[in-house]
Amino acid sequence: MKKITYIFLLAVLFILSCKSEKQNKQVFSDRLTSYVNTFTGTDGPGNTYPGAVVPFGMVQLSPDNGLPGWDRIAGYFYPDSTIAGFSHTHLSGTGAGDMYDLLVMPMNSRFSESLTKEGPYRPYSKFSHDREKASPGYYSVDLLSSGIKAELTTTARVGFHQYTFPKDDKSQIILDLGYSLNWDKPTDTQITIEDNQTISGFRKSKGWAKDQRVYFVMKFSKPFDKAQLYENATAKETKSVNGKFTRIVANYKTKEGEKILVKVALSSASIAGARKSLEAEIPHWDFNKTVQEADQIWEQYLSKIKIGGTPAQKELFYTNLYHVFLTPSLHSDLDGAYKGADGNNHIAKGYNKYDTFSLWDTFRATHPLYTLIAPKETQDMIKSFLSHYDETGLLPVWSLAGNETNMMIGYHAVPVIVDAYFKGIPIDAKKALQACVASATEKGRQIDTYMKLGYVPTGEHHENWSVSKTLEYAYNDWCIAQLAKALGEKQIEKTFAQRANNWKNLYDSESTFFRPKDEKGIFTSPFSPKEYTKEFCESNAWQYFWFVPHDIDGLITTLGKERFTQKLDSMFTYYPSKEDKLPIFSTGMIGQYAHGNEPSHHVAYLYNNIGQPWKTQEMVRKIINTQYSTKPDGYCGNEDCGQMSAWLVFSAIGMYPINPADGVYSLTSPYVKEATIPLENGKQFKITTENQSDENQYIQSITLNGKPYPSLVITHKQIVAGGSLHFVLGNQPKRSK
Repeated sequence: MKKITYIFLLAVLFILSCKSEKQNKQVFSDRLTSYVNTFTGTDGPGNTYPGAVVPFGMVQLSPDNGLPGWDRIAGYFYPDSTIAGFSHTHLSGTGAGDMYDLLVMPMNSRFSESLTKEGPYRPYSKFSHDREKASPGYYSVDLLSSGIKAELTTTARVGFHQYTFPKDDKSQIILDLGYSLNWDKPTDTQITIEDNQTISGFRKSKGWAKDQRVYFVMKFSKPFDKAQLYENATAKETKSVNGKFTRIVANYKTKEGEKILVKVALSSASIAGARKSLEAEIPHWDFNKTVQEADQIWEQYLSKIKIGGTPAQKELFYTNLYHVFLTPSLHSDLDGAYKGADGNNHIAKGYNKYDTFSLWDTFRATHPLYTLIAPKETQDMIKSFLSHYDETGLLPVWSLAGNETNMMIGYHAVPVIVDAYFKGIPIDAKKALQACVASATEKGRQIDTYMKLGYVPTGEHHENWSVSKTLEYAYNDWCIAQLAKALGEKQIEKTFAQRANNWKNLYDSESTFFRPKDEKGIFTSPFSPKEYTKEFCESNAWQYFWFVPHDIDGLITTLGKERFTQKLDSMFTYYPSKEDKLPIFSTGMIGQYAHGNEPSHHVAYLYNNIGQPWKTQEMVRKIINTQYSTKPDGYCGNEDCGQMSAWLVFSAIGMYPINPADGVYSLTSPYVKEATIPLENGKQFKITTENQSDENQYIQSITLNGKPYPSLVITHKQIVAGGSLHFVLGNQPKRSK
């Protein structure tokens, strides 16, 4: 009888386990957030962070290892084993070591070690990845040095902490405004104790962005027994401290398993603005509710493209789509108040003010992707550009925290604006044209010399970038000419159409490369196209040769189709030698092609322009398979505020904008089985494949809405009209006869 009962129990357990496994699989397949690996990019050159954030959120609440260096630009480096606290602002995938505002750390009597041998005591805890979890909008880790469990979530403007303490009479929660990392340095900080559950203040700092201001209100779920304020490492028996380095230690006696929650609201404009956000966005102390709400927001954004494919393909796709939505970041309060680029407070009326615009990277594919899947946010981004113009007289170049950093080159807000205008996104077109012209005629950044000579001449500066500037200015000028033409501004159109041809002024027919010239118009010598010199922005002559996106046909004609084809083949086969000195940005190399940096991103698609589309299909698939994964080192270069991810998202569904401002997408074989884009006009555009597999990477035929489609491009207009694009794939190239 016992044996029969035992067998029966085993059978029941087996059925239940199968049911549980089925349910787990169903959850995994039903929730797109379950496919996102937020640790992707936290190792290698990716420079991402794993913490909690909602799409385009003001708060990026994430752990900091507490150590400086290139690998820790985002505050966290996967190979590390220390956590110094959880700060509320971070940059995603850049090479800029800034932000890290408002470091919070729970502690108790077990803490003893410091990360700094000299200077202020910086406590830290050891941690292990097997005691660490993260998903979109949520992060948790066990702090092994103290036995405290830390959990984080966010709304748009509020960071929400939940700390589970062991029994200890000396439990603490610390807010350290003097904490800084890499380029970031505090200039003026303040903490005020309002009552035994509320503190407020600000942190002003300088770094890559010279004038950063973060105002905050911080609320504790449990009144602290005592709070000690510090000003420049000196304990103060006051209710408020002000100085370069301030800190507060809130003391508690905790029971085993006791939870203390902390809410921290941010504002760039005022403490009052932060307080309004705190009261409106999280009026309760239900941590799990906020986690669920954050997850649901992410589910909505990830659902903007629904794909069919293997679990591994979904994980890769949605991890990258997740990173696309991390920036730009919200910069305005609930009432629209924000700190402007002129140093004054302003009101964004009727729109969300965004900042963190890495435009040298994101104009290429990230912003064109937003026009498809986030048109409302795109409209607000354009308004944010124009408010920057109102405040400074120029469009942003690389704006951050209400500052212009002037990092990188070009005036790439221009193609973003022009692309949005021609795609029907409502903008103030006349003002936009005025702003574009102002940015293209300023005296700084060698634009005045460019206008005079028709190119940027070589110079002594170690980052002269003369060739890169000339090519990028010429492209931006073409964009301005198109907008002027549409608005009937004939003289502006004529001027900038002529300037759009300036790329020809640096073409050297002898070397068949773009080559630097001096002010007298003489090509400089010696010249080696594979060398990384000050004339090319983070690249060499090979990588910048292809940057004439507005006139690819003209570039082909200039070389001749045969020579252009040979050169394109060589781009992917001419590998650097061991003796070549490559910059830190030369990663993801396939020949001279560097997928780890943005100037190369459109090059694989150029085979479509010379009648060899099977090579585009081969190379795009090779890049996906060799340069991306969902491991911590899954990016071959800086993720760069969504650009590296946008390339993958576009390419996975079979298209990419060679020219980011002409509303045309070049086609390749989709990596996923199918994709559906629900459009804001109520229609949907569906991409399907037949015979999809790793081997079947070649397009055999295409149909659009059931009719044969012989073209290798599709327009934005065709996509937003709704319909179905179907690819039949095979394992052999289909060459035209």
